[in-house]
Amino acid sequence: MSLTQIARNCARMAVRANGIRAITAQPQMRLLHRLVVPAMCNGVTQSILKPKTATTQVRCYSSKLTMEDIKDRVLKVVASYDKVTKDQLRVESHFINDLGLDSLDHVEVIMAMEDEFGFEIPDSDAEKLLRPADIIKYVADKEDVYE
Repeated sequence: MSLTQIARNCARMAVRANGIRAITAQPQMRLLHRLVVPAMCNGVTQSILKPKTATTQVRCYSSKLTMEDIKDRVLKVVASYDKVTKDQLRVESHFINDLGLDSLDHVEVIMAMEDEFGFEIPDSDAEKLLRPADIIKYVADKEDVYE
């Protein structure tokens, strides 16, 4: 099992074990980014550490996605990654060659896509998703969106 697979599996087990996620600001602890923010599933917030009076924003998308919706969401997730500058980001930008991400960063981007679209991307498929365009096509195929 590769280091990438171990990192992804550890993050998934942490989420399943205690149902909470975290965001850390330090780059050394990016793998722990799933430990504090409550997990969201199908528009229902699982509040474990939050008081009952706190309100949580939940993004809900209709099941009718278009290619433009997918493209916007993918680019928004990639642009929000701390090592990516928006002026370099294009649909055809290669994560490693053009944006300067390493393999661990690529795994984190794929995990963010899994969180954004609500399904798991197998490691064999994740290795092939090296551009935002590849992710857009993969999500469109997975969600049966064709144009």
